[in-house]
Amino acid sequence: MFEPPLALASLSGEADAEWALAAADHAGAAFLGGIALDEPAREAARQLVARDREEFLPADPLAFIDAQLQTVATDTASIRPAINVRTTTADPIRAAAAICADYDAILEINAHCRQAELCAVGCGESLLADSSRLADYVAVAAEEGAAVSAKVRAAVDGVDLVAVAEAIEAAGGDAIHIDAMDTEPVVGAVADATELFVIANNGVRDADSVREYRRFGADAVSVGRPSRDPDGQVLRRVADAVAQHSPEPNP
Repeated sequence: MFEPPLALASLSGEADAEWALAAADHAGAAFLGGIALDEPAREAARQLVARDREEFLPADPLAFIDAQLQTVATDTASIRPAINVRTTTADPIRAAAAICADYDAILEINAHCRQAELCAVGCGESLLADSSRLADYVAVAAEEGAAVSAKVRAAVDGVDLVAVAEAIEAAGGDAIHIDAMDTEPVVGAVADATELFVIANNGVRDADSVREYRRFGADAVSVGRPSRDPDGQVLRRVADAVAQHSPEPNP
């Protein structure tokens, strides 16, 4: 799906094209966003901004996505872009996925954010308890020809993440981006149960963490906050470790 098998995970209000290109020497993919696509998701994002959280709130989310992908596409860096999106309805996913398909970008459905404002309208982590709706979103995106990922969170009460992963795969998804939440074996359970490209996230900081996720069957790892410092020791250390413990490509 991307090489090297190191991704930059989306950072609220920070993960844009400039951010992705700054670390392109280290990573194979960058998940821009998250972008709130429909009005309920945008209102939730506005509420988050009101309590001092950074969010992307462009006037036209789809035009913003197109412009961001165009910026990455016209740069000489070889990093695959992805767009992490939040929505309460399927139609905006169709439109965003069509744009992603034009740029060979990955469309990532956000089933991860746990802020109360987002969950209250049916975005983010709330999708894990409504896997049929999550699967519908995946199917809509896949129909547009985009590669589709879902960003998920482990250790959510009442959620069988393997069952969620199986639903994502059955709907036509290509990848699952797992915030392991200190329950690393769940990465192995998902890798064993599906053929999805598994991206492991949480605590990836050095060779030991890369090696552990690789042992559990992850095809790639991702970093969040260390991506803010593209020349810093952590990102360099992880990139070096990925080069040494690179997984075999998923068929």
